[in-house]
Amino acid sequence: MDVIVLGGGLMGTSAAYFLAHRGKSVTLVDTGPIGAGATVASFGNIRRTGRYLPQLPLAHRALGLWNDAEKLLGQDVEFRATGHLRLIFDPESRADMRRFAQDARPWGLEIEELDATDLRRRFPGLGPDAIGASFSPDDGSANPRLVAPAFAQAAARMGVEIRPNTQIRSITHSDAGFAVDTSRGRLQSPILLNCAGAWGKDIAARFGEDVPLTTHGPQMGVTEPLPYSIKPVLGEWSQGHGVYLRQVERGNIVFGGGVTRTPVNPDPGHATVNPASLAQQLLGLIRILPALRNVAVIRQWSGCEGYLADNLPVMGASGTTPGLFHAFGFSGHGFQLGPGVGDAMAELIATGICDTPLAPFDIRRFAV
Repeated sequence: MDVIVLGGGLMGTSAAYFLAHRGKSVTLVDTGPIGAGATVASFGNIRRTGRYLPQLPLAHRALGLWNDAEKLLGQDVEFRATGHLRLIFDPESRADMRRFAQDARPWGLEIEELDATDLRRRFPGLGPDAIGASFSPDDGSANPRLVAPAFAQAAARMGVEIRPNTQIRSITHSDAGFAVDTSRGRLQSPILLNCAGAWGKDIAARFGEDVPLTTHGPQMGVTEPLPYSIKPVLGEWSQGHGVYLRQVERGNIVFGGGVTRTPVNPDPGHATVNPASLAQQLLGLIRILPALRNVAVIRQWSGCEGYLADNLPVMGASGTTPGLFHAFGFSGHGFQLGPGVGDAMAELIATGICDTPLAPFDIRRFAV
């Protein structure tokens, strides 16, 4: 075996797939079902607008793979490039948007600014109080419930051994490589890839690489189905926690944001929503889409996400242990990056270099 991947979310399953595509033999281990952690709790946003600028090359790489996802995976994971529309309600947020658009242009992202008249003409019924919006037409959304299992299934067809619901009892390192003792036997490999999400901190700490990671859960919900009419993903430029929503083709409105995320104990990692926050979320949603005023919310959910102190992920080689690699802590904005993360980590592991710059995400930035 060439590589052991720890973690069966989008990062781990896509990394396993792209490693196999590069001819590596891989075993993937997860303590729970595939895709049942932060991936399944995700909103499903394929968004480049508002990102940390040095992250845009990785986001561009990921978007190319999202566009090819159905061909790569052999199934539809409901990626739709319907655009990302972000409404503006005050002059300060408009200044933020314009500053980001100008700064992002050299990084290869073009954002269209809409004034209030353009917004009403092109997207009637949205944000009656909005003074404008930004529009990124190539972005969109995908189904978080489908994508990690799809990558795992595609990887399995290429020879990857997928081991869900497998407890990790110990991890050791020697000159021979890594030995991972699990509830289903011992695995040995010269390379270990840590894609354990909110639990990635614990794996890294075993090798002397502690990071300032905390665990929180998003406040997500979905409404009853409505006639399908809203194609772009909707959000807002906000000085605080902005709301966001999208309509799936079956008609339901999926929404999140607008409130502070709730703390989650990573052991056992069972996240719960705060029902008291729903009213605040709904007020923000109605500001964007007044037609939701009399619509029923049929379900709420959350999940365990890992947030690093600087809200940037850890990606790249370990600073202490040869053969150890990390890709975790995506701080609530990793879904869009997922396929790009897997592809980039596979390239780095297989060749020793990566065409996409990863230096800003090096774990050694937290070394003391």
